[in-house]
Amino acid sequence: MPELPEVEVVRAGLEPAVSGARVLHVDVVDDRALTRHDGPAEDFAERLTGRTIAAAVRRGKFMWFPLVPEHDGDRPEALVTHLGMSGQVLLGRGRPAAKHRRILIDVQPTGPDRDGRPEEPVELEFVDQRTFGSMAIDAMVPTIDGAPAGAAGAVDEREPDAAWRRSIPTQVSHIARDPLDPAFDDDRFVATARKRSSGIKRVLLDQGVVSGIGNIYADESLWAARLHFDRPAERLPRADLRRLLAEVRSVLGRALEDGGTSFDAQYVNVNGQSGYFSQRLAVYGQQGKPCPRCGTTIVREAFMNRSSHRCPVCQPAPRLRRR
Repeated sequence: MPELPEVEVVRAGLEPAVSGARVLHVDVVDDRALTRHDGPAEDFAERLTGRTIAAAVRRGKFMWFPLVPEHDGDRPEALVTHLGMSGQVLLGRGRPAAKHRRILIDVQPTGPDRDGRPEEPVELEFVDQRTFGSMAIDAMVPTIDGAPAGAAGAVDEREPDAAWRRSIPTQVSHIARDPLDPAFDDDRFVATARKRSSGIKRVLLDQGVVSGIGNIYADESLWAARLHFDRPAERLPRADLRRLLAEVRSVLGRALEDGGTSFDAQYVNVNGQSGYFSQRLAVYGQQGKPCPRCGTTIVREAFMNRSSHRCPVCQPAPRLRRR
């Protein structure tokens, strides 16, 4: 499942091409990619064709493209994109159709190219092998705290007061802010975590508490913070929770620098290239190998129908809870 770094790499790659671009044509190849859209494929294509995309925005693992209203008073809308397990958004011109192409969107970028000529149309190709990802046109609502809804890159500097910046699609409005968001509230996270009796990893994976963190980066962050995944969150000192947040940000930042984590061809950036943070993983997928910190053999343990990876010495198991 793509996590925050992988989705942010895709968002940043799309941003220069789609910001200010006009949608020329939409081809829905497989309407299973519209499971979150309220309407048939014809409705999706008709409502999107001719619209101008304001920017590319992300919160956690969700990405959306605010659409410029056609008339004053129109309800703001956005093209919401979720990559699911294997979704990709590829960018190019005249690219041969991918094997698992689901939706193709032709857009006309704004402004001239490097030679001063009008930009040629480009294709946004939504590819999804397992069909768990989706695209949808969704209404937008104001953010609860009045802060920008999510990461939007340099476009913020060009339109600091644009209404879309402080609006969020209804499908994403329940998702908490991620740790790299300037508006993320550390104190609120600590207070919420200390009210949870569940293990700290469950809290990290709860997208209603903190978004963008999945199994890979949770394991890496917990190892960096020397915390066992099943330590009850309510028993963790505030200092430990703040240290964990710092490690989460460090891990996510390094993963962004490396273009995300790719274990196979299912996650690639907009140019079809893989990320290489997998080469720097300390514990995730490293069972049987020595801990980079102390040399103890990394173990893999069952967790919520998946797995957790840890160092038995650096991350000792918590004592049995009293009845």
